Amino acid sequence: MMAFCQLALAQTPRKMTKEKTTIEKHADKMVVYQIYTRLFGNTKTTNKFNGTIKENGCGKFNDINDAALQALKKFGVSHVWYTGVIEHATMTDYSKYGIPKDNPLVVKGIAGSPYAVKDYYDVDPDLAVNVKNRMKEFEALVQRSHKNDLKVIIDFVPNHVARHYHSDVRPVGVRDLGEDDDKLKSFAVNNNFYYIEGQQFVIPENVNPPVKVTESYIENPAKATGNDVFMANPSINDWFETAKLNYGVDYLDNRTHYFEPVPSTWLKMRDILLFWATKEVDGFRCDMAEMVPKEFWGWVIPEVKKVNPHIIFIAEIYNPGAYWSYIAEGKFDYLYDKVGLYDSLRRLMQGGGDANDITKVWQNESGNFANHMIRFLENHDEHRISSKFFVGDPFKAIPAMVVSATLHSGPVMLFFGQELGVNPNVAEGFSGDDGRTTMFDYWGVPEFQNWVNNHKYDGGKMTPEQKKIRRFYADLLKFVNTSDAVQNGQFFDLQYINKGGLSPHYNDLKIFSYLRFTEKQKLLFICNFDLENSYSTAVNIPKGAWEMMKLDPSEKRTFKGVFGNKLVLADEKSDRVKVDIPKNTVLVFEIK
Repeated sequence: MMAFCQLALAQTPRKMTKEKTTIEKHADKMVVYQIYTRLFGNTKTTNKFNGTIKENGCGKFNDINDAALQALKKFGVSHVWYTGVIEHATMTDYSKYGIPKDNPLVVKGIAGSPYAVKDYYDVDPDLAVNVKNRMKEFEALVQRSHKNDLKVIIDFVPNHVARHYHSDVRPVGVRDLGEDDDKLKSFAVNNNFYYIEGQQFVIPENVNPPVKVTESYIENPAKATGNDVFMANPSINDWFETAKLNYGVDYLDNRTHYFEPVPSTWLKMRDILLFWATKEVDGFRCDMAEMVPKEFWGWVIPEVKKVNPHIIFIAEIYNPGAYWSYIAEGKFDYLYDKVGLYDSLRRLMQGGGDANDITKVWQNESGNFANHMIRFLENHDEHRISSKFFVGDPFKAIPAMVVSATLHSGPVMLFFGQELGVNPNVAEGFSGDDGRTTMFDYWGVPEFQNWVNNHKYDGGKMTPEQKKIRRFYADLLKFVNTSDAVQNGQFFDLQYINKGGLSPHYNDLKIFSYLRFTEKQKLLFICNFDLENSYSTAVNIPKGAWEMMKLDPSEKRTFKGVFGNKLVLADEKSDRVKVDIPKNTVLVFEIK
């Protein structure tokens, strides 16, 4: 039992879910590590506000060498999500390489957003040592990752593209997006974009690029903006740098669907996915998947899996009411569990919330498909744990991280540097000082550079605190990857039998307990989210749980601490386990 945490993961037993239908369980307990490729290998420390690529530097595909990949594999990672691979709009000029220059009035940040794709058939020239050789450098990274037993995930951004989207390297015979559009119609089923009839696009007020603007940006007629703004004048807070793609949904006519015959955009996006599948990528993280009709996903995912049955699709989705349909009908393998577990854990980490909300998450939102939910505490969209906008201390994430990794049998995800306490605390450029690692700028991440150590990737410059928090994550992932109960087990929520005074001194607002179990291994988790108080309490285990674990509740059991020091509570009564649990701690016992 460890004052840091122990971990385990589980699948909800059928009798404990409100879902009436089951979905095939995935056996693979994935550990996804999100790398922002532009920043990962950058060792420059200039960090000038709005600095150019020359001033602030930029990580490259080649920087992610064997040493880096071996270190990630040893750390416990199974899948690497390379963020920002596909070519996107930027203020950096690559016109000498035959790449059209982008107008800075419709680019966010000097480096540009990786979610404003400019050419679906190309990779970001920023990431190449030899720009002319950029695709080969990416392909080498994929092969290098596979050689080190890591699977590769990249972004697929289906809802919107950069306003000046143009593929200059598309395969012969491929028609570009918008090339055949009837721009005189606001909606036509085979148009790739939506148009604002008779109106020219208006740059939002307060757009002030950090580079010199040499010409106006003309878009006439205006295209609808990526976040469903069907006006010619989006605001600076909209996704004004992007144009919405048309999947056969007429938004101005009560979202009427026109899906038969298959619309042009469906076919073009299928071909793009198949193009990347031929590059031997192992999965796609699909940006804002719920803004694209589930019928498209239900059609395209099987089409791609005809080519590679093992390729996975992860949906960024924020509507719990749509979860089931995007798995059952949309055919996604995994969904973000942001509006649910992440939000509940964040409140607890910040000293508020209610531990019983965790019960509500699996009961009301994920039910029998909890194993299809990908859990996380950080990604590029969320505040860094260590930032002043979240909790300001990476160690306050310990109970929440254990729950994220062990609650059910779905995958867990880390954002690069999370395990090192990365704390963005200055404005880098476009997004300002917002507690997030910039997605829009060239930058060096000091805490991460301590681990990179001039591309040795050995942590040679880590501080003692960084070594301590990274050891916690390494131990946790090792436990996740080796525990049979975590990998394959069922889940039993113990909250109902312990709250409301049923167990003395059990503060159910701050303590959450559960079982994970298989034939081979039975684990008891007790999580104390209280940042100020320790508890001497007892955890009740009901008769029904013993029956599900196929153990005789009348026998005395030994409760052996795991994932840490081997403290043993010998011969405890089966119905109640007495514990002293420190603040901000998880205890995990193996029941013998």
